[in-house]
Order: sequence, then structure tokens, then C-alpha cells
Amino acid sequence: MKNGLKSIVALVAMMGLVGCGGNEGADFKAGFILVGDENEGYSEAHINGINAAAEKPGLSSSQIIMKKKVEENDSAKTAAEDLVSSGCSLVVSNSYGHQSYIADAAKEHEDVQFVAATGDFAAISGVSNLNNAFTNVYEARYVSGIVGGMKLKELIDSNKLTDANKDENDNYKIGYVGAYTYAEVISGYTAFFLGVQSIVPNVMMEVQFTSSWFDIDKEAAAAETLINRGCVIIGQHADSSGAPSKCESMLAAGKQCYSVGYNVDMLSVAPNAALTSATNNWEVYYEYALKSAMEGKDIDVDWSRGYSEGAVGITELGKSCAAGTAEKVKEVEDALKAGTFHVFDTSKFTVKGEKVTSNVVDFSYLDFTTNPPTVVYQGEQKETVKTAGDVSYVEESVIRSAPYFSLKIDGITWLN
Repeated sequence: MKNGLKSIVALVAMMGLVGCGGNEGADFKAGFILVGDENEGYSEAHINGINAAAEKPGLSSSQIIMKKKVEENDSAKTAAEDLVSSGCSLVVSNSYGHQSYIADAAKEHEDVQFVAATGDFAAISGVSNLNNAFTNVYEARYVSGIVGGMKLKELIDSNKLTDANKDENDNYKIGYVGAYTYAEVISGYTAFFLGVQSIVPNVMMEVQFTSSWFDIDKEAAAAETLINRGCVIIGQHADSSGAPSKCESMLAAGKQCYSVGYNVDMLSVAPNAALTSATNNWEVYYEYALKSAMEGKDIDVDWSRGYSEGAVGITELGKSCAAGTAEKVKEVEDALKAGTFHVFDTSKFTVKGEKVTSNVVDFSYLDFTTNPPTVVYQGEQKETVKTAGDVSYVEESVIRSAPYFSLKIDGITWLN
């Protein structure tokens, strides 16, 4: 009887050990800190991804806690503290401006995993439970540029453009509404431009910045400025529907202008002007992060995936897209999925008239509020030009998940 009792005790102990490794079951909770809500495309994409990922393991609404419209200040740390107090063992924020506050919370709660999505210093911060995540959205921006380029070519071939749509060197003009002059935006608009240029070689692009991630009025005004300067295709790295809506109204008024959006399908606000949008499928990351946290596994300190894993793509093609667009898109998407195509192929662009043979990036994190900027976390300097077979290219989101391509290539002009 004693031996039987010992066996039962041992079995119970073993069962207890098996359960200690993770957070499966009704006790698991995850918290999400969002800079916006469903009315803002960027956060809407995150919310859709969270909800879709939570369905797979059958997590209930009480196990997924979202705090929306959290500003990029101490409110972010307060939100993180509230989520930890609510029992969350995983806390994710979705805005770059949340990162420092999330890092502070992570230092105080070492038993909780934190993720600062779009952040850039987790790996060099020394905070072991702080992680960063992004997507290879530059791939989707290149493909969305293909869509824009096909439309531009159609307009050229049908003689619908005039000298007002060209610069003094006979390059056709396209435009881009950018939020800030960060590497994230530069990487994205460069990929978009290269996509257009692969279809229409004699093209140039003007960029108008808004100094805001989300401002409908500023984005609409920026788009209007670009269209009035003769730009035909308007891309964007800004989170509202301001630019597509302005393209729609100006197209109706007789201007030749079409929109390539970001994050979400813009056909509801620009049924005639919207061609497509570059988008992130955040479900892929959230499924990975939730599964890791529930199983008690560490989350990658820098996670970034692209077409090959289904983490990025473009939205439905609009009715104004040129004939043959879907076929060309599939061709490029297949090459990206196979890893046989590199967006920043150095044979496809120059900087000040010269081919790029080296691009060393300093991965230190700086505080730009001081003059001069001071180093907060020391990173290494690393070469980002790589070679695959006969192709040299600038790699992106490999050394760090957050974009670091910041070369100002020829053919692109900042207006402000």
C-alpha cells in the first residue's frame, strides 16, 4: 500500500511539473496596448490580428484585454501596470512611442514577457523580458508600387497625362505622404518607388511629410499638394484615409490621381481612386507570441517576417487597376516568397549618382532630445550590403526587426 501511495504521489508531482512550464488554460491572460482603435487603420490591423490569433487556442474575451487609444507618454506604463495587475503574463504595445515606457514596466516585472512592436532597442537594452516585433512590410510596399506602376503605365500608354505630370527631365511624377523622416518611412517609400520604377523607369517621386502618424486633415492636405504638383500615383505611410479620400474627390473633379494606401483596404472611401494598400497580417505574429507565452517559451527578441510566412501582403485590387496587374503582382509575390528577389537590389538605384557598395549602420539607440544626441544603449556598427549569387542588395529587418534602411536614393525629393 505504501508503494502504491508513493506511486500516486510521484505521478501527481510529475503532472504538476508538466503544468509549470507554461500558462495554458483559463488562467492565461494577455494584454495589448494600442495607440488607436478600430477607427484608425494601423491599430485596426493589430486588433484584427489579435482577435484572429486568439481564436485558434480558444482564448475567451476575458483572457484578451485591450487598452485602446493609449498615448505615447506615461499613460503607456500605467496601462502596462494595469494589465500586469489584471494577471497578464504577456503585454504587447503597438506603437514606437510606447517603447521606453514598456521597457520601464518590463524592468519592474521580470516574470512577465513584454513586446514593444515596431520598437528598436530590446536586443541591446539588457532587459531580458523585453522584445521587439515588426513585419517585412517593405516587401508589400514594393508590390503595391508594382500596382501603382501598372496604372501609371496605362495612363501613359493611353495619352492621358500631360507635361504637368512630368518634371523638367521628362520623368513622370508620383507622390508619397509620409508621417516622419524615420528609417521606417524611408525604407517603405523607397520600396514603393522601386516598385513603380520597375514598371515605368522614367519616374520621380516627391514626398510630403505630416509629422504625425494619424491626422486626416494633414494627410489630405499633403495629398492635395502632391496632386496639384502633377503627381499621378499617391502612396502613403500614414494611418488615416485622408490621402485616399482626397484622391477620390480630386479624381472626380478631373485630376488624374490614384491612391495606394496603407494598413487597410481603402475602397470604401475611394472606390474609384484606390488601387490597393500595403498591409500587415499581424495575426501571424500574435499567433506565435500567444503560443510561446502559453507554453512558457521565450519570445524572439527581434521578430520580423514577410511574404514567405504570410505576414504581409496587399489588399484587394480596385476596379481602376490596369489590365495585367494581378498577373504581375503574382509574379513578384512568388519571387518574394521563394527568396529569389531582393527589394533593395543595389543594381536598381544610386545615391548621388553612385552605386552603393557598402552601407554600415550604427545600431545604437540615441536620445535625440539632447543636443548633441546621447547614446542610451550602445549597439554595434554592422555592414548591411549583402551578396546572394550575382546580386548585391541592402538587407532589411534582419539584424534588427525594426527597419534600418535610410539611404536617400536618387529620384526621390523631400518637399518639406
